[in-house]
Amino acid sequence: MNFARALRAERIKDGEIERMDLEKAAIERLKMASDMSLRLYKQPLVITYSGGKDSDVLLHLAGRSGIPYEVLHSLTTADAPETVRHVLDTFRRLELAGVECNIDTHKRPDGTNVTMWNLIPRKLMPPTRLVRYCCAELKEGGGKGRWIATGIRWAESAKRKNRGALEVLHRDISKRLTLMNDNDESRMMMETCQLKGKRVVNPIIDWKDADVLGYAAVEKICMNPLYECGWKRVGCIGCPMAGKHRNTEFSRYPKIKAAYVRAFDRMLDERRRRGKMDGGVRFGETGEDVMHWWMEDGVLPGQMVFEGMEDL
Repeated sequence: MNFARALRAERIKDGEIERMDLEKAAIERLKMASDMSLRLYKQPLVITYSGGKDSDVLLHLAGRSGIPYEVLHSLTTADAPETVRHVLDTFRRLELAGVECNIDTHKRPDGTNVTMWNLIPRKLMPPTRLVRYCCAELKEGGGKGRWIATGIRWAESAKRKNRGALEVLHRDISKRLTLMNDNDESRMMMETCQLKGKRVVNPIIDWKDADVLGYAAVEKICMNPLYECGWKRVGCIGCPMAGKHRNTEFSRYPKIKAAYVRAFDRMLDERRRRGKMDGGVRFGETGEDVMHWWMEDGVLPGQMVFEGMEDL
């Protein structure tokens, strides 16, 4: 049986539910966004690439669609070495094929780079499940003023259930536009929308994990080697969303764990300088103490919030 026929999803159009091949729907979304990008911005669609399975599948679909595109990787400074190598290897292959690839290093107004290690002291707290400033600063800032494509999927988390196939993102949440389908009426709305913000297409928004892994297997896509080690996610090492898997991550990458501890020490120094310490009762006096607090799931969900957050 053709794999494309096996990947099917329900699509709502004009009030009726019709069956549509997932791969075909994803390619249609990519072509639609590409057409809008070329007409609105006179520039090709930007494919965001993290080095994970979803972005590898998205990249393959973009190549299959025949659209012109560029690729953008956001440097988190906390990715696993295998992920960094996988991104670089993929970029070399794409550049040999004539595809423009860029890395967003998140420059501050003074010209310095934003990293996980200088972000933690500046924010005065570690990233937590509820306060994920690292994503906003290190992952979501790229592609401003462009049409971008992401590998976001509803199956990844409950929070992403609110994401649509086509979106216009804006700092003012009330001005954001989310389209849950991609029919002609929605297409016209996106073309004529005057909102200033990042325009996003999420071509595989309705794919499940099995769809992604199945497509990658059938198409023989070269993926991040960490998946072969049994990892289910390959995001930033130490991400609070990884739960207990962080213990495995830090066991494999002790130098990254040590980098977090040093960042926590600088964070505490900055809190002392600003007079925002609470005597060490809540999270300790050293970076090691903060690491212990950060890894302790007894205070979850969301982990506790430090005092002084109102100033951030």
